[in-house]
Amino acid sequence: MKICQVEKTLVSTNRIKEMGHRPLLVVKEKGGARSIAVDAVGCIPGDWVICVGSSAAREAAGGKDFPSDLTIVGIIDHWSEE
Repeated sequence: MKICQVEKTLVSTNRIKEMGHRPLLVVKEKGGARSIAVDAVGCIPGDWVICVGSSAAREAAGGKDFPSDLTIVGIIDHWSEE
């Protein structure tokens, strides 16, 4: 699992049908690179979130066949960046 901050929404007009209409968000680990994550919980920019990767990301996004390798599974209520 990773702790990331949501930066903004990513608009993608062309998607494969298996992705459905799940939102895509640009997230960034503290001091790390930006990534694209599937939003499974309803985040907004500025939220600190918990992300999972690999097969856990596919399961959290909708199933073993879902094409995701990073999915947001939780919004952090209280977080200090220290």
